[in-house]
Amino acid sequence: MNERFQGTKVLLEESEIPTHWYNIQADMATLPPPPLSPATGQPVTPDELGRIFPPGLLAQEMTRERWIEIPPEVRQVYQLWRPTPLYRARRLEQILDTPAEIWFKYEGVSPAGSHKLNTALAQAYYNKEAGVRRLVTETGAGQWGSALAIASQMFGLSCTVYMVKVSYQQKPYRRILMESYGAQVFASPTDTTQAGRTVLAKDPESQGSLGIAISEAVEVAATRQDTNYALGSVLNHVLLHQTVIGLEAKRQMEKVDRYPDVVIASCGGGSNFGGIAFPFVADKLTQGRKLEVLAVEPAACPTLTRGRWAYDYGDTVGLTPMLQMYTLGHDFMPPSIHAGGLRYHGDSPLVSQLYHDGVIGARAYPQRAVFEAGLTFARAEGILPAPESAHAIRAAIDVALEAKAQGQRKVILFNLSGHGHFDLAAYAEFLEGRLADDTLDEAALAQHLAALPNVGGR
Repeated sequence: MNERFQGTKVLLEESEIPTHWYNIQADMATLPPPPLSPATGQPVTPDELGRIFPPGLLAQEMTRERWIEIPPEVRQVYQLWRPTPLYRARRLEQILDTPAEIWFKYEGVSPAGSHKLNTALAQAYYNKEAGVRRLVTETGAGQWGSALAIASQMFGLSCTVYMVKVSYQQKPYRRILMESYGAQVFASPTDTTQAGRTVLAKDPESQGSLGIAISEAVEVAATRQDTNYALGSVLNHVLLHQTVIGLEAKRQMEKVDRYPDVVIASCGGGSNFGGIAFPFVADKLTQGRKLEVLAVEPAACPTLTRGRWAYDYGDTVGLTPMLQMYTLGHDFMPPSIHAGGLRYHGDSPLVSQLYHDGVIGARAYPQRAVFEAGLTFARAEGILPAPESAHAIRAAIDVALEAKAQGQRKVILFNLSGHGHFDLAAYAEFLEGRLADDTLDEAALAQHLAALPNVGGR
């Protein structure tokens, strides 16, 4: 290993922003089964998806072409903050007294404060090209909603966001940020959609979930000709756009003669994880490279580690196509943890397939352990991470300590997907000893899994 690099930050020039996104479908031996129509149970047709998605994104969803060119209009806006920096967490290494090297890619420098803008800009661009005038979406912690609000403004589109009610209440500054960029924001579930009214009829005090918010957003998009739906995670084209993260990170690590032994990212729907991991997983799939890849999720919403590999709806009400994925059940109501972006019942079909095939691994952590790791990192490196990102930090710390115990000098890379400046109320709860560790009861999980749609004779 080359020891000449003694700095802490690796930068790229604007000219080194990737010109193409990487499509992992080109290199997977087994692809996920096709999405199924909620109406017929048969593979969904392009016409059905075309009611809420533009042609450019539908083509990316289905293709196995390895490299997809980034439109110049999108790449030009990327230049506002990309390439993002790669850091070595030397002070954290010293605190842990580990022989491991800990590197992190920092996506919190984007105008939205997270990685979400990478795909929001692409989705806004392709919708604008298709003549769409309005985008509607859901958001958990507000990072995706903030990104889409910014992207919509950049490309002259209106934006409506259904924000999960518990996050709407926990994170008012995220709502204000979205509104500052011109978005209209509702606390979901609402009484303005049939999906929302159905949920409220069963539970008037519902705190909402990403699945419910998706139902509301999809309903609106399906009933208005000038409106399309935009999704911040899960689907293939979303993860495709995020691969600019991993592609930049590979080039940065090459500059200092490094290659990771372990790649880590938090995982809710999978966009952050796929963004950093897929360009490295490509080496594992095509070159047989030895590499450990870890998706990290909340113990309160453990989709990969405790979910079932099955077809399920992407939303709560059952308006979206059914996807083959690891799921906790579409009617699963996650506890009100502060990592709102990870409170999703399912996972990306691509991530799920790779996990099912043993290409990647997963870990789940309780909330207090995650916040402890977040503060340890902040006090060492000066960056306060979002609760979602702190899950990756928790795993990176644990892997570094395991390397110490085994006397191994591993190179660890994780994605710091966003800053925690809008999450101070959550950190206050932790510092004041009021933050709870929610657990998922096995009997309750079994009940949700029993309600999975009957597909393939299940």
